[in-house]
Amino acid sequence: MKILGIETSCDETAAAVVENGKIVVSSAIATSVEMHAKTGGIVPENAAREQIKSIIPVVDQVMANIDRANINAIAVTVGPGLIGSLLVGVETAKTLSFVWDKPIIPVNHLVSHIYAVWINNSPKFPCVALVVSGGHTDFVLMHSHKKLEWLGGTRDDAAGEAFDKTARLLGLSYPGGPAIAKESEKYANSSAPLTLFPRPMINSNDLDMSFSGLKTAVVNEIKRIDPASLAKRKGELAAQVQEAIVDTLVSKSLFATKKHKPKSFILAGGVSANHRLREKITNALSAETRVYIPELRHSTDNAVMVAACANFIGRPSPWPDIVADPNLSIVSSV
Repeated sequence: MKILGIETSCDETAAAVVENGKIVVSSAIATSVEMHAKTGGIVPENAAREQIKSIIPVVDQVMANIDRANINAIAVTVGPGLIGSLLVGVETAKTLSFVWDKPIIPVNHLVSHIYAVWINNSPKFPCVALVVSGGHTDFVLMHSHKKLEWLGGTRDDAAGEAFDKTARLLGLSYPGGPAIAKESEKYANSSAPLTLFPRPMINSNDLDMSFSGLKTAVVNEIKRIDPASLAKRKGELAAQVQEAIVDTLVSKSLFATKKHKPKSFILAGGVSANHRLREKITNALSAETRVYIPELRHSTDNAVMVAACANFIGRPSPWPDIVADPNLSIVSSV
């Protein structure tokens, strides 16, 4: 079965055709990250405006060598995300569904990140998944493809937000995650301990997390530093921030694995592209269970994961019932 996937939940405009949830026939992404870097973050109206310009060319690109008669269904992200951005994808998918006479499948963006792993693997159930992205940090227990149980998550800022906010404080570019990671490489050869910043709730014996205090700690540390010396310490501070976030995620992942004893563990979401996180979580959990992480190209927002997700758990919905929901939770059915 060939599914056309469409993803416009945030600042990317993506489309892909995937066969049987495994074979990527075609894929394309139009990014506006350079535009958002100029404003230090995403301006929702600007993101949606760029997506309106990009969505048809992107769909045309992935369908260039594919007869639409061979498309069995259209899958589209309906939430969570920015409402203006979501509507671009949803309304495009609805239009194509009507004109092409194809069933339409709504997809939960957070769940689709998990299914980026299924493109090249077949994790066994039960499975614990950590979805960590710009706006969300959630643990779920997957009993099966269609039964997800929320285990815990952040009480305030998501890990991705913590990266973005602290990067801004350090005068680094957007998006903050890659900027922090790149800057921290300057401190890679140091033997000094990376324990400057707190790891809130790391020993709370649950899967709750909090990252808002990290920003405050960085603000206070910057105030202590002579402005003339700050530039020299950016690499160190970036490494300290990265380690604090990574340590928290790894510790909580190990707790989840020991408590629930899953046959598989999945790390997914945009922040899963962080090399330090990939390395430490694999090393920490490999003795407990099998660890799966998407390929880097499928870690950040893309439409391949949307089409793959629809193949495994998608359920066609009546055209009028497809609505954008910016506040959709990871365990909400669509």
